[in-house]
Amino acid sequence: MPTRFRDPHSTAYDFLDPILVRCPGCSGAARVVTAPDTERSLFAPRRLVCGRCGLSRTWAGRRVRLHRGTAHPATDPYFDAPLWLRTETRHGWLWAYNHAHLDLVRRFVGASLRERAPWYETGPRMTLVARLPTWVKQARHRDDVLRAITRIHQRASL
Repeated sequence: MPTRFRDPHSTAYDFLDPILVRCPGCSGAARVVTAPDTERSLFAPRRLVCGRCGLSRTWAGRRVRLHRGTAHPATDPYFDAPLWLRTETRHGWLWAYNHAHLDLVRRFVGASLRERAPWYETGPRMTLVARLPTWVKQARHRDDVLRAITRIHQRASL
């Protein structure tokens, strides 16, 4: 029986809270989260917080730069810090903002039957899954991508 994946219409914006990044102070895992007591939106103030070294920075800008493509390592859209969940493959960089984002990519890549909603349904047309690079979507690269996701999980748990 084939594994089935149905596109949940998620976009990159759905995975921006929290974002796991490499701490600029100690190179450990840090989090970029919406500042407390603020409304959750794309331009809400953000905080970069490291539980290892105690680094804390605040972002209250008006420019957000989402990373597109896999030719270069991805950074977070607020502080431009390198993402924690990333690895390089022979095809390009594979990255995720957080574990939920990585899990969505894993479920998509691992599925032998991939379904998307018809175009006439309401909702976003270019979902996160639709915007994945071609090499991630191709069945012939499935094993490489799943191994890369496993590497990311192993490094993230250290």
